[in-house]
Amino acid sequence: MLIRLNRFLAECGVASRRNSEEYISEGRVTVNKKIVMDLATKIDPDVDKVHVDGELLRQEDKVYYLLNKPTGIITSTKDEKNRPTVVNLIKSRHKIFPIGRLDFNTTGTLLLTNDGDFSNLITHPKNKVPREYLVTLDKDLEKEDKEKLVQFVYLDKKKSKFIAISYPTRNNFKTVVVTCEEGRNHFVKRMFSLLGYTVKKLHRLSFAGISVGNLEAGHYREMSKSEIDKIKQNFS
Repeated sequence: MLIRLNRFLAECGVASRRNSEEYISEGRVTVNKKIVMDLATKIDPDVDKVHVDGELLRQEDKVYYLLNKPTGIITSTKDEKNRPTVVNLIKSRHKIFPIGRLDFNTTGTLLLTNDGDFSNLITHPKNKVPREYLVTLDKDLEKEDKEKLVQFVYLDKKKSKFIAISYPTRNNFKTVVVTCEEGRNHFVKRMFSLLGYTVKKLHRLSFAGISVGNLEAGHYREMSKSEIDKIKQNFS
């Protein structure tokens, strides 16, 4: 059966379908020893030999991990400065990649997988997958600004908002919990910056309903089948 080349790359754990297209466009993918840059290319996985950066790809069993990302770690599969990445924290024989990104000093819930379709499912904007963050600000969040952020402000010339904001601790208005459905780079920090606040600490409490719970920073576990099935059911 013929399938799109970007889908095959995703199924082999290279990246999500969208990010796999970048590999193709950059000329890093060969099919039967010929560079292919046409995004519409289809292949037969049982017949064609596909290489990325010279490495032969094979379809793998799907794996899913939940990591409590510590501070000072790059959310990537590799780093040009040879800094440690989140992939280095997980012992897996599979070629995995992070789903979305957390900043260098942002901590908390991060999912990693070799399932490109699953990654695309929960990062695609149309599916409105919730992300919940614990935010420490440089000053108290005023009530008026809180209301603006849950109604909407303009970010990148686009109406943007938090789904919810709450104060988890009485009489501490510098610490807030925000829920959003956005995956844009630095979204939480940039939203607060628009109204004159600086985010001092950022911790992702949950993503797609999955939380690190009691996992210590830098530790991880495999996700259960029921967790994966529930995500697919909720957002497909």
